[in-house]
Amino acid sequence: VAGLTWIPWVIGAFLGGWGGLIGTFLGQVIGLLAWGWVHELMNLEAARGPRIVKFINRTVGRVNNHAALWVTMIALPGFWIIRLLQVAAYWPLVKLLDFPDYDQKQWINVSRQKFSGLIGHDLVWCLYCDWMTGVYSLGAEMLRNVESFWCPIRFYDGKKCDNCKVDFPDIDHGWTRPDGTMSDVVANLEQHYGNGRREWFGHPARLTVKGVAVDPASR
Repeated sequence: VAGLTWIPWVIGAFLGGWGGLIGTFLGQVIGLLAWGWVHELMNLEAARGPRIVKFINRTVGRVNNHAALWVTMIALPGFWIIRLLQVAAYWPLVKLLDFPDYDQKQWINVSRQKFSGLIGHDLVWCLYCDWMTGVYSLGAEMLRNVESFWCPIRFYDGKKCDNCKVDFPDIDHGWTRPDGTMSDVVANLEQHYGNGRREWFGHPARLTVKGVAVDPASR
């Protein structure tokens, strides 16, 4: 993914400044569109069949659909910053605090190219979402460890708790109530981390059956 996105930007900017950067980006856009058209020509049967792009074009309009897709590219540099932080800022927590050491390739990969009939335009954008979703999910998993370890206190705003508990299940399953005391917080920390564990409260590694730890991979 890096070889198709930010590495060419860096090379273009290094060799040609802002002009090189803009030229590189425009070249990538043209190359992406050309590849999509060629790939569809190479897979005419799939191109003539049911496709995501056909449905969305019909539902919201071709111009709106394609314009909205390119707007999402604004987020690409942000996701690369998140990815950089995952690589550079999380491993010290593993070394210093014994936080879970994740096999990041279980999140950071792409595989939708294997899906039958997914070609051209649809394939390009599905691969972008494939990578982007993995980056988001890995970041959320890391942040769950950070939040529950350093500040396991529910928010006063009930709506915020409702909105965030999807990504932070410990809100409903362990964090101290907002009307509690610091003694409650410390007791909570002692309960969940006093035994040497460092995962967020609901992490699969904490699963037990009759008090015996269970390997999540076996379930």
